[in-house]
Amino acid sequence: MPIVTLMIEPFSALALLAGGVLGNAWFWSSYANRLYSLRVRSKILDRFRIPHDLAMVSGPFILLLSLLRLPILLQRSRLDTLEQIELGLWGIPWVIAAMGLFALGLRFFHRIVRRKPPGYQLTRSEVVDVELQLGHRPIGDGPYQSLVNLPANQAFAPEFNEKQFEFATLPAAFDGLRVLHVSDVHFLGTIDLPFYEAVFKQMQLWKPDLIVFTGDLIDRKEKLDWINTTFGTLSAPLGCYYILGNHDWHHNCDPIRGRMEELGWTLCAEEPQFISSPDNPDDVIAIAGDERPWMGEAPTFESVPENVFRLLLSHSPDNIADARRQNVQLMLSGHNHGGQVKLPLLGPVYSPSWYGVRYADGVFQEQGTTLHVSRGVSGKHPLRIRCRPEVSLLTLNRAQNAVHG
Repeated sequence: MPIVTLMIEPFSALALLAGGVLGNAWFWSSYANRLYSLRVRSKILDRFRIPHDLAMVSGPFILLLSLLRLPILLQRSRLDTLEQIELGLWGIPWVIAAMGLFALGLRFFHRIVRRKPPGYQLTRSEVVDVELQLGHRPIGDGPYQSLVNLPANQAFAPEFNEKQFEFATLPAAFDGLRVLHVSDVHFLGTIDLPFYEAVFKQMQLWKPDLIVFTGDLIDRKEKLDWINTTFGTLSAPLGCYYILGNHDWHHNCDPIRGRMEELGWTLCAEEPQFISSPDNPDDVIAIAGDERPWMGEAPTFESVPENVFRLLLSHSPDNIADARRQNVQLMLSGHNHGGQVKLPLLGPVYSPSWYGVRYADGVFQEQGTTLHVSRGVSGKHPLRIRCRPEVSLLTLNRAQNAVHG
């Protein structure tokens, strides 16, 4: 009996067990990723996460026990009803593991076929060690302090990246537009205010033309005043625009929006707004915001002429399909934090997205829509391993073969 032979060979059994454990872990992490992409309050989400937590801990032991039980059952020539049921139950964890391995295979396939969008390049990257700059570890009074002190945690050393893009539809007056993309600051208190003040001071040195923030500002309402010495210090000739995210939704968003507007930030709503070039008022770009699935409706660009460049701020990259349908040229997102931890070979494992880790971070292009997903400045859980926090300056260039309008 080949199956029995396979089961009792030690090396084959170990290889099978390793594959099963990996598949089980990927299946349940994929479950958690999709769970946390939903418009559900955190207390309910935590309850539905219990199967993930139990399966991650017990899964390897159940798989090992099944390897010990299955040969015994399969070697019997006749099985009674209870034994047949038992045989079927022992097969369930292996079906789950197989589904996880299949999903992992799809992940590797997407990674292989993914191509760098035409006209995109990373031109400069600088790591700023804020802890070294301040002369102390900026740890405050918030929770999860044990995570901050883990070895190899890069939470205090963000990357400042400069990236270039080309667009045929970009108006000539906006050629070379410098957009500062900030996302996911998560003011909680574990990482203290001096860290954020230093990061925001570094941002402003770029002197961008336009500044955008793509959500997740507050994790603790007592930190609302932190907005003053961070976001309040930024300015740009073409304005500062923002949306909020799911962590803001868990709190009362009205005080957050009120404080941002007091400091001169403009909320990007579903109805597009137009930004005119100071050099040529006839050249405009349209900007809109998408806070779904937690707040608001899908933005509509029906009032925007087809030849006008369309910029969309969407907290979650999951809204990419709507952006494609609306002929959005550039979509800026955050939310997924790059997974916060990237494993060798596997890359990110956790990313609160309906697409799993597919849009954890980076630059993508799908059917004419370029998507930039920032890893964000921080997170509720201050853990970054092989996945530094990120702030990006995006330079938008008009493609050389653009049709003159």
